[in-house]
Amino acid sequence: MIIGIPNDCVRQPLAAATPDTVAKLVKLGYDVRVEAGAGAAASYFDAAFEAAGATVVNRESALDADIVLALDTPAAADLDHMHAGSVLICRMNPFGQPDIADDFAKRKITALAMDAIPRLSRAQSMDVRSSMMNIGGYRAVIEAASAFGRTFGGQVTAAGKTKPARVYVIGVGVAGLAAIGQAASMGAEVFATDVRADVADQVESLGATFVEIPVKQESANGYARPLTEEEQAQVLQVYADQAAKSDIVITTAAVPGRAAPLLLSEEAVAGMQPGSVIVDMGASSLGGNCALSRPDARVLTENGVIILGPTDLPATMPAQASQLYGQNIVNFLKLCTPAKDGKLELNQEDDVVRGVTVALDGTSTWPPPEISVSAPSQKTASEAGGAKGEPDADASGNVDAALKGGEAKMGQVAQASPVRKYWWKVLAAAVLAALVLLAPASMTVHFTVFALACVVGFYVITAVEHKLHTPLMSETNAISGIIIVGAILQMALQGNVLVSILSFIAASIAAINIFGGFYVTARMLKMFEGSSE
Repeated sequence: MIIGIPNDCVRQPLAAATPDTVAKLVKLGYDVRVEAGAGAAASYFDAAFEAAGATVVNRESALDADIVLALDTPAAADLDHMHAGSVLICRMNPFGQPDIADDFAKRKITALAMDAIPRLSRAQSMDVRSSMMNIGGYRAVIEAASAFGRTFGGQVTAAGKTKPARVYVIGVGVAGLAAIGQAASMGAEVFATDVRADVADQVESLGATFVEIPVKQESANGYARPLTEEEQAQVLQVYADQAAKSDIVITTAAVPGRAAPLLLSEEAVAGMQPGSVIVDMGASSLGGNCALSRPDARVLTENGVIILGPTDLPATMPAQASQLYGQNIVNFLKLCTPAKDGKLELNQEDDVVRGVTVALDGTSTWPPPEISVSAPSQKTASEAGGAKGEPDADASGNVDAALKGGEAKMGQVAQASPVRKYWWKVLAAAVLAALVLLAPASMTVHFTVFALACVVGFYVITAVEHKLHTPLMSETNAISGIIIVGAILQMALQGNVLVSILSFIAASIAAINIFGGFYVTARMLKMFEGSSE
């Protein structure tokens, strides 16, 4: 089948594919055609696409392909160039405009909305929204720093000391975590809030402080449930209190197809300090997280608070955004091209495929049946080996069926012979016993010490918190650098140049081990330290 990638630079700088993703599509068996200049705004030029195996064509040829890849729904004039039976893969916002399905059905175009990928574990690599929000969260911090006009990290200079900026992130999803990580890396004191208390560990692992709220939210579809009026009032009070103490506030709450929830009221903004910055990532024509934000505008309030309402942060980083978007599509097409023969198979029994199908063969299929977030299906070792590096290859896509199949296979393994299961352990024990029996008598004490060290080490390590294993191992490596003492003693030998050279090398490596171990330990332990207010 032929994949066409039209030039969408007139509306946005992103491209639906990059030379890297085009090469992967070619490996799946597709014939890829790219309109001239399609990636120019993202610094991907025609020669690079041709080198990756694509053919550079005009707009009509790109739109007349069997499968058309785009960023957003093409204009009506472009849809007229697509033939009946073709497939369109792009962002369509079917949540906000459900009538779009009927238009595709009338045109007999099969429409797949990449922004409707279900929140399933096995579909994370295809989730366009997460990819774009990841870039958006990073960029939101950069935009805030530019508007803030002061350094994020504290400094000690001859002229005096400056305090680090205090950053408050509301919403710990993909965008929120990206914002937290970036702000922390720039030296700011970062605080974050989410209605899901179980994300506290993620916040603290990035060096930030989690601020709890007196409301718990659970959801079956991966999004937070709506709040009652009483709960909303409690949450808004927490947001207002934290915003008043912060230099920068970044809000990340957005719900596909609906207005973003209000997180900062006018009163909350009025309580903030002059020079503070709010970056409202939920700003849109339907409203935003801040009552005073305006889409793609910079607002300066009477009390000197700067409010930014960017609506397309990924567009400010087109090269990386295009690569991630293109890779999301490649991962989806891997799922729909199991034979890697360039033939698209849209299995409607697969929750992922069904979830993105807006129209199919002249029939409107939107909205899809509601599904709950489920754990990814498990595979046996043989299956994993046969599909190494590939996404979940369960053809049906039915999570429950996959789990049942896994349980059945686990039952088969449980019935396997104990001899076949433990033979290698028996062999290892026999070899170890032979070594002990054949070794000189003087080695007995060494074997004893080794066995006791293994036992003590096992109980010591297992008693340590799992998240501290890495710091513990780095500390152990530092202690093992005691070899430097022996190397220094050997360097004292006279008349043997070779021994001196080797000893010097050993001492140098041991020194790296010592200082490197303590450095890694300090960095790892810092991740788990809470910031003090």
